[in-house]
Amino acid sequence: MIHKRIRPFNTKDTYPEQKLDNDLCQAVVAGNTIYLRGQCPQNLDDAVNITSNDPVEQTHKVMQNIKQLIEECGGTMEHLVKVVVYITDVRHREAVYRTMGEYIKGVHPVSTGLVVQALARPEWLVEIDATAVLTDD
Repeated sequence: MIHKRIRPFNTKDTYPEQKLDNDLCQAVVAGNTIYLRGQCPQNLDDAVNITSNDPVEQTHKVMQNIKQLIEECGGTMEHLVKVVVYITDVRHREAVYRTMGEYIKGVHPVSTGLVVQALARPEWLVEIDATAVLTDD
């Protein structure tokens, strides 16, 4: 089986300030499983960060990206089975989870939450990676 790679990119284009050169993609469909790259508060099309430093607005952007990518892979948010949430400040936890909850109401994925020292860019407050499983029907 060949995996389908969604939105391939190179890190030298998305992180030019970091002098990287890695070929990655936003999502991989392997069989009926969708693996998403950790989503950050930036646009999928041009990798431009949103301008807000508000954890609620950043989480909305992250969850919109997750929804869009799952749909581009042929699924819906109901196919979401796991999220891993990374936040840089424990005081943002309630805002991030409350906002994320608007997108996963009734879905019931498993969730892991971590408070980390930093993310790839200092202005990012939240990153969420996700896994979805498509149904056979």
